[in-house]
Amino acid sequence: MEPSSSSLSSVAVKNSGKKRKSSALTAQDEAKRLKTGQEGEEVVECPPRLPRISVPPERLQQPITLNELTELLHYAALGKAGGIKQPSWCHLHHQRKVTGVNVVIVDGLAQSHFYKHYLSLQHLRARYSSVRIQRVYSRCTFSGTVYLMRQNMSDFYNHPVITKFGTKRKGLTAYLLTQEEMIKKTYPVKGMPGFEEFVCTDSVDCVTDRSPLYGLDCEMCLTEKGNELTRVSLVDSDGNCVMDELVKPQNRILSYLTKFSGITAAMLRPITTTLRDVQAKLRAVLPWDAVLVGHSVNNDLIALKLIHPHVIDTSLLYRKEFGQRFKLKILAEKVLKRQIQTEEKNGHNPIEDALAALELAQYFIQTGPRQVTYCSLRAYLQNMCVVFAGPFPAGFSEREVKRLFCCCGPVWKIKMLPTPVRVCLPCVRILHVMGFSF
Repeated sequence: MEPSSSSLSSVAVKNSGKKRKSSALTAQDEAKRLKTGQEGEEVVECPPRLPRISVPPERLQQPITLNELTELLHYAALGKAGGIKQPSWCHLHHQRKVTGVNVVIVDGLAQSHFYKHYLSLQHLRARYSSVRIQRVYSRCTFSGTVYLMRQNMSDFYNHPVITKFGTKRKGLTAYLLTQEEMIKKTYPVKGMPGFEEFVCTDSVDCVTDRSPLYGLDCEMCLTEKGNELTRVSLVDSDGNCVMDELVKPQNRILSYLTKFSGITAAMLRPITTTLRDVQAKLRAVLPWDAVLVGHSVNNDLIALKLIHPHVIDTSLLYRKEFGQRFKLKILAEKVLKRQIQTEEKNGHNPIEDALAALELAQYFIQTGPRQVTYCSLRAYLQNMCVVFAGPFPAGFSEREVKRLFCCCGPVWKIKMLPTPVRVCLPCVRILHVMGFSF
């Protein structure tokens, strides 16, 4: 029979009680020997009761809703003194001793990852006495919740973009992938096994900062032999489309992947252009010192069965705080202020994607890694350091709001809104860490 959450709590209390009793007896004996304190008195030092969070076993595999997360945050901040009840899905012990709550959103993280790398997480183990990892479902709008996350701007210099490229502006050759990087990232490289049948472009050994950039993007379908090319688009450094070709796959098509590629059976039915045809055309169109730009462009080159030594990959140029890659759609929206790959369109437009990758590379080169990283961090911090709170009682002042959240750290700005704020977040995984020792 599986124990309930209440029985689990009582077991925890009993066990901790035995430990406290044992520790108390030891302390009493020590006090008697040292005869500390006033005559006839005994000094007993009980171990501190650290705050911790417990979750019933039946809830460990269930997603956390935003309302449940709100319950935890409200109770951790205000407790019973503020008229807040224990969260319905977990139990927070010794709430009065909670000095901080961190909510960290991590995509794709599971509890097994934490256990696997537990020994290497020295700072996490030292600073947090309770760690829980569960999935949160947040595909709904909400209002009246609280979010808080703080970050030190000194992390700017440890950002992977700054670590790799430094802070000064450089020419485009500084952002070319090296041969070692291309091999590591599974780019087609001349002489490497698996690429014997690939065609090489007529390219010089070295390019300069004045070499022309060309944006490249391809669409594929699924055939009996795997993914095969169905469309290739190329734009020059001025944003002009110099090539846009549909391609007939050699093998029988199993799926056109229309949702992503935009390719249909009707589109390919009259096409006679082959992979060899587009390879020859690309070699004729590209100048001898051309630099190809794309987002995860290694996939495009593999689909083209083409080897080109001078490449800038925007998925490796722009990186998140811990080195994760951005989606092209997100970069276009945040950096270029442009919407691409929208839901109303039937599949991706390779001309649009190739142009977006080209302009992202041009922006990075012109602006420099320092400004790009600073703007990225600033936007990230602005989103993560905003506190949404409420609804508050009528007549609740800004001063009272500031006093309410002073325990969380400095409050820079308060804005009172007459209506609730409504936010819609995507489905993510959440690592919620209860921090009690800073």
